[in-house]
Amino acid sequence: MTTYDVAVVGGGIVGCAVARELSGRTLDGRRLDVALIEARVDIGDVTSKANTAILHTGFDTTPGTLESRLVRRGYELLSAYAVDAGIPVERTGAVLVAWTDEELATLPKLASKAVSNGYDHSLLIDADEVYRRVPALGPGALGGLVIPDESIVCSWTAALAFATEAVHRGTTLLLSRGVTGVDVGAAATTLRTDAGDITARWVVNAAGLGGDVVDRALGHDRFTVVPRRGELLVFDKLARRLVDHIVLPVPSSRGKGVLVSPTIYGNVMLGPTSENIEDRSATGTTEAGIDFLLGKGRTLMPALLEEEVTATYAGLRAATEHDDYVVDVDAAQRYLVLGGVRSTGLTASMALAEHVVELLAAQGMTTVVRADLPAVPRMPNIGEAFLRPHADGALIANDPDYGRVVCFCERVTRGEMRDAFASTIPPSDVDGLRRRTRALMGRCQGFYCGAEVTRLLEESLVGRTHSGGAT
Repeated sequence: MTTYDVAVVGGGIVGCAVARELSGRTLDGRRLDVALIEARVDIGDVTSKANTAILHTGFDTTPGTLESRLVRRGYELLSAYAVDAGIPVERTGAVLVAWTDEELATLPKLASKAVSNGYDHSLLIDADEVYRRVPALGPGALGGLVIPDESIVCSWTAALAFATEAVHRGTTLLLSRGVTGVDVGAAATTLRTDAGDITARWVVNAAGLGGDVVDRALGHDRFTVVPRRGELLVFDKLARRLVDHIVLPVPSSRGKGVLVSPTIYGNVMLGPTSENIEDRSATGTTEAGIDFLLGKGRTLMPALLEEEVTATYAGLRAATEHDDYVVDVDAAQRYLVLGGVRSTGLTASMALAEHVVELLAAQGMTTVVRADLPAVPRMPNIGEAFLRPHADGALIANDPDYGRVVCFCERVTRGEMRDAFASTIPPSDVDGLRRRTRALMGRCQGFYCGAEVTRLLEESLVGRTHSGGAT
């Protein structure tokens, strides 16, 4: 049995970022041997796939916290990496809108807080300027605070880019391996999974919603994950003309509240709700949640509710009883935990990975960047604001499959689907294919193309099985 140098538990965006970083390093002159373990059939299949997909500046984090430092650093790292990897990012900026005198009085405090967090680009504006920037906003806004560097990003592509590069660097990706038990030995730890044992000298817990379960399996009781469900409504692309900026409420202790935001796919999003629940798998939407969002939407942007809702979804954030990330090292167990990473985990992911390297070095595991790193993989673009295959005449002339549309709502071509099936980490189900191509996520929600998309996926799975590939 292979004994890995590091086993990273959890294939969400944080775990993928950690595996990517560690597998790009050497220990005592040899490549670090890394395993990335995920309970689901695909990476990024839980919290990382269902969020507001905002690249945060960290302007409103709590100054002096680990979260504040890592979000600020992560914003820099991910912004630069997105350019190299082709991760879609749109610099839309955000406007925090005050609707009451109390919220209006809070805006200067938020601007001051942003400076404390190292962000000094915010701008206080009056009501007239708020409506100049967001004409479709409902009546009653009193003022606003502009955060020009807040951005929208494709969280699906980011997680896939990290995982793809990790595999290119030598990480062993182990899917469908839920951890069921842990045995800490003198020289290595054995992770019991429902598909066999995995041994590693160090374990990094990036298990998200299951982070406290893994932590307790190692004898700790540092935090409890209370899933915080956030439901969202997705409006048709025809609504995009209404929203050029992320429109934020003045945040409270429970988060940023209900926002209106463009998405990287050309839609408009309204949400999320914020509800603490017990069931860690309850990602369905509710009648109460949708009614709540519709009520908020009538106040925030009445014109938006005249547009078609094409999808609803809910995500679970790994909230804990702590106000900061729970990051700690147990040197005796050779164990590092990354817990309580909530909605800022997307932005902070690369900085968290960088922090893991620092923490391991402090325990004597000093690594250096490899001299033979492979090139950063260039990911297929699924962002609406950038050139996509169906509109690329030169690409189609070279390969007609990029002009053969399969999903007409999202203009996904046969060539794109073929590329997804042949990629380093191919999809194993329809949801995975959707995250790689946008197929089935349009206005008809697969009514017209679902049968053909499913047929192509099934053919690819059969082909992988016959060729000995993983399914």
